[in-house]
Amino acid sequence: MSVVLAVSGCTLGAPSEPTLGADGKPLPRLYRIKDRDVGKIQLRMLDSVNALRSATGVEAVEMDANLIAAAATHARDMSIQNRPWHFGSDGSSPIERVARSGYVGTLVGENISETYETELETLAAWMEEPGSRTVIMDPVATDMGFAWLQEANGKIWWVLVLGAETEAELVAELQ
Repeated sequence: MSVVLAVSGCTLGAPSEPTLGADGKPLPRLYRIKDRDVGKIQLRMLDSVNALRSATGVEAVEMDANLIAAAATHARDMSIQNRPWHFGSDGSSPIERVARSGYVGTLVGENISETYETELETLAAWMEEPGSRTVIMDPVATDMGFAWLQEANGKIWWVLVLGAETEAELVAELQ
């Protein structure tokens, strides 16, 4: 009996083979976001965006609480609507949502995604799309908001919003 338990204990700890899909590729594992990981994920995205921007000589962006709020609101709204698009269920545009959040700068752009992938896989997909890449790499951007909503089934609605401080804000900061 003890031999059986010892052998079964060895096989339990062994890594399992990935489950393959119809195309022969491994099926993705569910990426489950825990509440305690929110700050880590946001900083990982900020660092990754800034690394991409720096590699091409573009200035870094900073996290902005108002843009985070606008992104979170839209992620929740896309989930409710069950479709990834840039307009809110109330007909609001990204410009209107950013203004409602209290952000006093101007909207540079918004990237959205409906996926089961991680934030870095999503960033990589955005960088492959010319329009999304333009938003991320826009040299005018100074601020960033990044948020998501993960449904019980694991689907994640990601939203990245970039904004630019106005000249009045820059002058006020210098004083």
